[in-house]
Amino acid sequence: MEIDAKKISQWQSNGKEFRFLDVRRDDERQTCHLGGIHIPLDQLENRYTELPHDKLPLIVYCHHGVRSLYATQFLKMHGHDALSLRGGIDLWSLEIDPSIPRY
Repeated sequence: MEIDAKKISQWQSNGKEFRFLDVRRDDERQTCHLGGIHIPLDQLENRYTELPHDKLPLIVYCHHGVRSLYATQFLKMHGHDALSLRGGIDLWSLEIDPSIPRY
């Protein structure tokens, strides 16, 4: 259900395709992001049909990994290949890319 930042970084280095899904609030997204699709968690139930339904895994992220885990469970129940980024964007900043601001 979860994947760590180092594994995603390896995927990027190896050219493995996936999509990021940011489930944080708009103000958090304005502070920093990893790219990808943005649907805040409180809108996900009404907007998940906007997500591509292809073979690419969705890597769901939030600030620390709690909201993304909930979103991942919801998306899996609706047929998506989804994994939650363990530790969220905060741990990504610490382990992978310190240029991503911490908040």
